[in-house]
Amino acid sequence: MRVNRTITARTRVATGLTVAALAAGVTTGAGPAAARPQAAPAPAADCSAAYRIEQKLSTGTTWRMCWRYDGKAGLVLEKISYQPKGEAKPIRVLNSARLGQIHVPYDDGKVEYDDLTGFDFAQGLMNLAPGECPGGTIKTVKVPDSWNEDPNVKGLCTTTRSRGHAYRMQGDTANKVFQTAGKDLLVYTVNQVGWYEYMSEWRFQDDGTITMNVGATGSLSYDDYDAGDGRGWPVGKGARAKATSHSHNAFWRLDFALDGSTKNTVEQYDSTVTAPTRGQRAPTTKTTRTKVTKELAGDSKNYRWWRVVSASGKNKDGHARSYEIVPGPSTKYPGRGYTKHDVYVTQYNKCELFASHNPGSCGAGAGKSVDKWVNGQSLTHPVVWTNIGFHHIARDEDQQPMPVHWQGFSIAPRDVTAMNPLTPAELDWQNGHWQPRS
Repeated sequence: MRVNRTITARTRVATGLTVAALAAGVTTGAGPAAARPQAAPAPAADCSAAYRIEQKLSTGTTWRMCWRYDGKAGLVLEKISYQPKGEAKPIRVLNSARLGQIHVPYDDGKVEYDDLTGFDFAQGLMNLAPGECPGGTIKTVKVPDSWNEDPNVKGLCTTTRSRGHAYRMQGDTANKVFQTAGKDLLVYTVNQVGWYEYMSEWRFQDDGTITMNVGATGSLSYDDYDAGDGRGWPVGKGARAKATSHSHNAFWRLDFALDGSTKNTVEQYDSTVTAPTRGQRAPTTKTTRTKVTKELAGDSKNYRWWRVVSASGKNKDGHARSYEIVPGPSTKYPGRGYTKHDVYVTQYNKCELFASHNPGSCGAGAGKSVDKWVNGQSLTHPVVWTNIGFHHIARDEDQQPMPVHWQGFSIAPRDVTAMNPLTPAELDWQNGHWQPRS
């Protein structure tokens, strides 16, 4: 739950003091030198060294990107490229990737918040202790318009982690097993908003997948046990204190630039399953492709998925490179127009930056939320917005501190490379309709 937002000023002061105190206590921004991620040299510098992230993972994949810190969105990653082993040069994936909003309506209808544009998400950047970034580097971030005397916060962690099996396959000779552990580049920040602390996590996998998560942790607000929704869950002894239920609707904004071009196309795929007819042994499934040529407000459903396709780049098999949108589990909140859909695709507009309560004006009648921007424009430079919701009904285990609850999604490479980028050398001849060697 949250602190009562009617005491905004007091919360701001408390948050500012916390950040300042942590800043005074942290004296180093990295782990042991031997354990730090080793950067692969970039063919060309897209940004200065201080704002560059370069990481060659132990499995051979290199990720490169630039970062900056926005006064409302927090961490923004830009010029993101992926170079698996076997590729002569980096493959550009995204122009930029950022949070688009965290909308928090309470079940009792008394309050709702837009944490990025309305409750100073970016100002709440927290200092990270070296132990929170094991084997990695903590970068110093200058927070724009900081409340603190010192705007510099040791708040951006870049490190690597194993994610378990990347693959396992029993070979056809001598019972050999092919297996390897997948490695990720992890980039994250922690931002405090009221009693919550949001962990904004970006995972860049060695197989080309990018996973974006927001984890909510911190504390249940001590003065939010009034069960104002009439249905709050009892927390603590007996049934006197009931924490008010609420939703977290997290949006991300992805500006694609596959192979360095923003002239990407979007496709929607739907499959239908029909019962077997006479003479058939099983049901049949038919998949159809719809080219999305105009702005879209889309809903996830069984057997539906979307991909963003490169206008020019092809893999070594001659197939167009693309990235598939893979939504995570979501509880879609129907209370606002902008939360009624799971995926929005809009034509690029430099002022359309936040999914709700967008600051500034994008022109007469443009509206302040992403649903208003879907108005039939042709897509020549598509921007993808995803909405992943979580309905938080508190439980005894949420105190104290509150375990992290995650929400997020992935984009997965589809035909970006001709084979699995982690294919071992012994199997790299098995591309397409292969036949066992005699």
